[in-house]
Amino acid sequence: MPDSSSSAMMRIGIVGYGHLGQFLVEKITTAGARLGVTLAFVWNRNPDKLRGSVPEQLILYDLSDFKDRGVDVIVEVCHPRIVKEFGVLFLSHTHFLVGSPSALSDQHLNTQLRQAAEEHGRTLYLPTGALWGGQDIQRLDDSGALKALFIRMSKHPSCFRLTGDVLSDWTSNEGRRVLFSGSVAELCPVAPNNVNTMAAAAVAAGTLGFDGVRGEIVSDTALSDYHMVEVEVIGLNGFSVHTVRKNPAKLGAVTGTATFNSFWSSLLVCKGHGGRVYLC
Repeated sequence: MPDSSSSAMMRIGIVGYGHLGQFLVEKITTAGARLGVTLAFVWNRNPDKLRGSVPEQLILYDLSDFKDRGVDVIVEVCHPRIVKEFGVLFLSHTHFLVGSPSALSDQHLNTQLRQAAEEHGRTLYLPTGALWGGQDIQRLDDSGALKALFIRMSKHPSCFRLTGDVLSDWTSNEGRRVLFSGSVAELCPVAPNNVNTMAAAAVAAGTLGFDGVRGEIVSDTALSDYHMVEVEVIGLNGFSVHTVRKNPAKLGAVTGTATFNSFWSSLLVCKGHGGRVYLC
């Protein structure tokens, strides 16, 4: 257990103040002291959203000024664009927990982030989120025994945030519809805020990567109380695992409620694991 003195505190910067960002700020504020973590800053694209909820001294108005806050870990929980614009800069100064791992489907950015982590001795953390068995997938891949990986995410249509007009014609009584099926590399730009679980799986299954892991998103009006994540792992000699996870979620919620606590657990792991990518 970390020492609770301020000098031993792990200082956390939160980038984004949506539902997950608010949850993390509250957890750090109420439980952080006994766990050895404290807030260094909170940034949001619209700072007005922070006023009255976050102490003025903790509000960061210009994200480029993060270097002045003595931060140990930056946590991104807003949009893949922030990972693209600031990820390399973050890693040149501190550890970085990516809440939008779909950004890593951009192979050039993926390579840049990995190189920055190695060069500066920082850790690029990727939370497992709603992915069940992520470390097991990674171990199977490391052993050379992973042959195929498929993930299906099914949600109520109100829970999707898609690019283009994929769901522009949905109706409340339409039932089930496959919105997209293909590689995770192709899927991430279509649903950048919905497929972070798949992106984490693609990182865990490194030899398959974003191009080799297959994904499918399904709109289902029957799923009014939860999101469903199905994972099928194929290994050597007939080995296979099929899991189904039901994650409680309200209508319109991008992130299921169980994922919030999973993300909090991931954050507490971020104590420095060298210049590499670390699934947590």
